[in-house]
Amino acid sequence: MFKRLNLGRLRLAFVLTLVSLSAGLTGFRLIEHLSWADAFYMTITTIATVGYGEVHPFSEAGRIFVSFYILFNLVMVAYLVSVFTTFLFTGELRNLFKMYRIDQKIQRFSGHIILCGFGANGRRAYQELRANGARIVVIEQNEQLMKDISDGKTGEDYDGSGDAGGVIVTVFGDATTDVVLEQAGVVRASALITVLPKDADNVFVALSARALNPRLKIIARAKLKTSESKLISAGADAVVMPDEIGGSHMARLVVRPEVIRFLDLISGLTADKLRLEELSYEQLRKEMRGQSIRELDVRSRTGATVIGLRLADGSFSVSPSADYCPTPGDVLLLLGSEQQIESMEVNFRQLGL
Repeated sequence: MFKRLNLGRLRLAFVLTLVSLSAGLTGFRLIEHLSWADAFYMTITTIATVGYGEVHPFSEAGRIFVSFYILFNLVMVAYLVSVFTTFLFTGELRNLFKMYRIDQKIQRFSGHIILCGFGANGRRAYQELRANGARIVVIEQNEQLMKDISDGKTGEDYDGSGDAGGVIVTVFGDATTDVVLEQAGVVRASALITVLPKDADNVFVALSARALNPRLKIIARAKLKTSESKLISAGADAVVMPDEIGGSHMARLVVRPEVIRFLDLISGLTADKLRLEELSYEQLRKEMRGQSIRELDVRSRTGATVIGLRLADGSFSVSPSADYCPTPGDVLLLLGSEQQIESMEVNFRQLGL
């Protein structure tokens, strides 16, 4: 969905039609003292200009009223024709149906991710989420930006893939308002990422989203270090500061270049990228639960390596002991190539999870 439809002219046409009908009914009723049925008949025949004739001869006041009423309706009909012609031949009607279909699609979404803002950070987040098979709804105010991205006018390597026939599923509006968040299905969403340019806007988004969905996972972007505590207080689960990360990354390329190159492999910034994946105890095949890391033997079976363990109490263990038996709530952190991780998924993950 590329553009929010301007329904103002269509609404005005509908209002003018109601005004014309009301004026005709009232005028014929009060001036010529017609019954409601006769007044309605004269109103419709006058608007339609079919000229079936008068119910009875009109008085002088009635003729003056009809004269001005006909002039008004000529202007109104011309405006109606202009509006509907615009909708038919400029694609507005097609966009209206597309907007309706995508709105219905969003209403069926559950467990999806809402992305507020589609600037440079937003596009990068979108591509990463799409690569991992996530279902995403984008909230963006700039309609032209979305159209340019889809048309390939931004000069970026972006394929425009989305959830609705090659179109990014988008809700156009202000993400800081409850109405727009509700249109994006925030109540049914599993996570929200807000990367708006202004920290204050991200605070409002986090605050509104948390109020609408207390279970929502919220990740927020911050430009200033002082905004981090405000975002956490507003309901964000985590705050990311891209500028600070970028500066640290460049400095570490000088002092620890090989470490950073290895991290680039994991983050997918190079062609031969590695992949980090997590496997919770609940996702393990039932016959493998209760086995130690040594008995699971992930490396020999798939080539992937268990590099870490997040325990049920929230603490982390790096290079956990091979004799440790994962328990409910534990999450294994694995590193491997795309093929190795896919092999792990097939061999260890419970079907359907």
